[in-house]
Amino acid sequence: MFQSVGRILRWAKGYQRRMILGFVCSFFATWCTAGPVMLAAWALGRLIGNAWGENEISASLPWLCLAGITALILLRFLFTYWKNRLQESIGTERAADQRMELGDMLKRVSLGYFARNNLGDILTALTTELSTLELQSMKMVDAVINGYIQVAVILLCVAIFCPPAALVALVGVLVSAFALRGIGRQSARTAPVGHRAQEALSGAAIEYIHGLPVVKSFGQDGVSVQRFRDACRANKAIRIKNEFGFVPWNCLHLFALRAASVGLVLTAGQQTLMGALPLPYFLMIALFSFTIFGSVEAINDAAHVLSVTDSVLDRLEELEHTDFIDKDGREITPERFDVALSHVSFGYGQREVLHDVTFTAPQGTTTAIVGPSGSGKSTICNLVARFYDTDSGTVSVGGHDVREFTCESLLRNISMVFQNVYLFQDSVENNIKFGCPEATHEQVVAAAKAACCHDFIMALPNGYDTVIGEGGSTLSGGEKQRISIARAILKDAPIVILDEATASVDPENEHLIQQALSALTKGKTILTIAHRLATIQHADQILVVEDGRIVQRGTHAELMTQGGLYRRFIEIREQAEGWRLA
Repeated sequence: MFQSVGRILRWAKGYQRRMILGFVCSFFATWCTAGPVMLAAWALGRLIGNAWGENEISASLPWLCLAGITALILLRFLFTYWKNRLQESIGTERAADQRMELGDMLKRVSLGYFARNNLGDILTALTTELSTLELQSMKMVDAVINGYIQVAVILLCVAIFCPPAALVALVGVLVSAFALRGIGRQSARTAPVGHRAQEALSGAAIEYIHGLPVVKSFGQDGVSVQRFRDACRANKAIRIKNEFGFVPWNCLHLFALRAASVGLVLTAGQQTLMGALPLPYFLMIALFSFTIFGSVEAINDAAHVLSVTDSVLDRLEELEHTDFIDKDGREITPERFDVALSHVSFGYGQREVLHDVTFTAPQGTTTAIVGPSGSGKSTICNLVARFYDTDSGTVSVGGHDVREFTCESLLRNISMVFQNVYLFQDSVENNIKFGCPEATHEQVVAAAKAACCHDFIMALPNGYDTVIGEGGSTLSGGEKQRISIARAILKDAPIVILDEATASVDPENEHLIQQALSALTKGKTILTIAHRLATIQHADQILVVEDGRIVQRGTHAELMTQGGLYRRFIEIREQAEGWRLA
């Protein structure tokens, strides 16, 4: 338990000074809690002594005691207030910091990390698990440290007036501490299992929600929901089993506290009957018995949660120690913007996708990459942007190996337009400004006009301030694509990668997108993956990729005279789309 507290204190780096000051305030607040009881007991003793003729008291004594008690209560309020001001928001502030840190980290890992790890696991770490720390960490640390401070202070007060009663209370606290240790160990065993079940449930829920359109179209509700139901049942069974594991330790803990509470009162009562302890102090100790063991019960509740936070910290540390793809990178500003691959081979896991690929895309030229599905076209573009690292060979930009760059300095020089566009649930303007956050509204409008999307944006309910649905769900495919191109135009990077940018749009949208692409690509180094003749026939060079190898290269005219895969590809496209070559 104390190890868990230590880990939380280390996790709250940057906030330790506030935490320590909070514990100091808590220490004084505890004395101010005990003070009124002790003062009232002393005054009661004086009053009883006066009634029995043992001593005389001043008429002002009750008023002085009332003033003292009021002052102590006010001081307790002030110390508690400052403790809360210092400590309460630390969990929220630190969790926000860590979410930003993890967000920055996820930008710098290979995309292979997301293929190897369940999306539900990552989502759970960023939301549920960090929320556990955010909401519970400081409360639990406060319950343990301040709880034991309160126990120590009140035990000291009891020991001053009745050492035997303090000894009984100490034994009860020690037995309860043994039970708390057992609770901590049980939590350490069960918390990781519970987290894995929660992650599996999150993954199943995400898969179910994402797959709902397919589920409805094929009428397979029963099949698709089964995995989600199984995950729910497994999560419930594990949670119940985990809770049953705590029952023996909870019973021991509560028994120790109740027995010690009774023992404390009986011991103090015996001392009173023997004349060793005045009656007012017996009443004081009886009141203290509730305070002591109430604090220990709060520590019991904290012990359950602390082991859960321990498991959360393990998971977050695992995420934090994920290797950055650019950990050895440095800020580089290339002087030229040619792209070259030299003897590049790459595979996803055991499946090799590219085999000894070599080519150069000179600055200011257009290189089109064509080939069958699964031949490795998109993988080439992903390697240029360093979404993955090669297994062998080198990818260079401006004569620099991409592994020499930081991710930020490399991608600063690259704009990408994908076939499957993702837009954020934000205003249209902010989605376009994603390419250049510091851009003015006038620059955004200019980029939108160049991308042929200004007119339809102005037709939206709030124009550029219209908030679009998650993923751009409220826009058509062509509209999303043109906003994506506007984003790339605004960024104005010297290298542009187009991955099937016109593959899934109708002829009208294709014409508009081709116009937008002309504005985007003017004077840039272009890598484009395309199947439409209009997109590739004017390229400076065309690479034909098959089974991860470049099998042909040249201009459109050269490749048409060579025959082979490219000519067959064009002929098939003509038949499919009714093209006629001039």
